[in-house]
Amino acid sequence: MKIKVKSFARLTKLELYHILRIRSEVFVVEQDCVYQDIDGKDEKALHVIATKNGEIVAYTRIFAPGDYFEEASIGRVVVKSSERKYGYGKDIMKASIKAVEEHFNTPVMKVSAQLYLERFYHTLGFDQVGEGYLEDGIPHIGMVRK
Repeated sequence: MKIKVKSFARLTKLELYHILRIRSEVFVVEQDCVYQDIDGKDEKALHVIATKNGEIVAYTRIFAPGDYFEEASIGRVVVKSSERKYGYGKDIMKASIKAVEEHFNTPVMKVSAQLYLERFYHTLGFDQVGEGYLEDGIPHIGMVRK
């Protein structure tokens, strides 16, 4: 698996198409959640893209402090369903944490985590902050890594 970090302006049309496709496959179809994925924030983000045999298998987008949350943040964490058994979720998150630290010069970052993934994010050094909430009908919690 190869991982690269790209600004929105440096994404090719084909990369953008595949990013939007994997996000739609998982967040809209698999999770049966109708929501506005194209939210106008991709242009501010850096995109962390993991490919295997030329296909995107995992992805996140990362933001500088103040662009999404007060802290730097990682969002739209997604792994293609057929590739989850290989641990790519942990791989893409480790690469995203490193990218936040390198590009934004901060160890502090936040995720808006689906509640059922709390343990997963905790293993990566994130701890819950605040109360749980519903986002697009799905239980979430805020988690911060310091």
